[in-house]
Amino acid sequence: MARFLWLSGRTVGEEDESAEGGVPWTIRISDGPARRGRTSRPLAFPERRNPPGGGLPEYRAARKEGTHAFTLWADPHRGQVFAQVATKSATKGGPATYEVLGAAGEPLALVTRRPAMKGGLRTRWTVQQTGSRPAVGCKGRPVWWGVWWLFLPLQLLIVIGSVLNGGGDPARTPRRTRWRLDRRVVLDFHSGPGTAFELKVVTDGWDDRVTAALVALLDSHGGWLGSAWDTAEH
Repeated sequence: MARFLWLSGRTVGEEDESAEGGVPWTIRISDGPARRGRTSRPLAFPERRNPPGGGLPEYRAARKEGTHAFTLWADPHRGQVFAQVATKSATKGGPATYEVLGAAGEPLALVTRRPAMKGGLRTRWTVQQTGSRPAVGCKGRPVWWGVWWLFLPLQLLIVIGSVLNGGGDPARTPRRTRWRLDRRVVLDFHSGPGTAFELKVVTDGWDDRVTAALVALLDSHGGWLGSAWDTAEH
């Protein structure tokens, strides 16, 4: 059965997640697709990991160089680690490889992001669980990229109007990403309820720690017209 994972803000009153000092972000999981009344449960609570001795400004500075670092907690009060994400290698504006680690630091997977125009027309994400073959996905469908670039001048006008008047939202760049193994879709990052995106785990064999870490990584790369959870003030 397919599983669905997505990032959401803290829900007030739910499992005491609203208590002061708790992690404000939640990765939720459901065994059913987006529909009214589907049940879900919290799977992990992602939190950025600031550089030693630094805070948000230092994290943002490191992020410009391609570095992303998270702890995914098993509970909102940081009692137990669920998984970790560390940057193995990164170049500013270029490819980056991230390690997904378990609570004890054991390797679970490697996630590689190669930006558009750095060996391809679309951003390419590769996910390789330890002991498995890599699954490869490219961000956005070519047809929707064509439409987006066609309307780029209008998007720029909307951005300028938003800055001057405080209103108007530009369209985000195409984000849907499908990972394939032997031409078969195994993961699908697509539009979910409202404006949220969710990861559909199509096939068995995926570690929930890896897919949760992938959701956190994907949503930390919001694009130049998007926002990222790991740079928010909280």
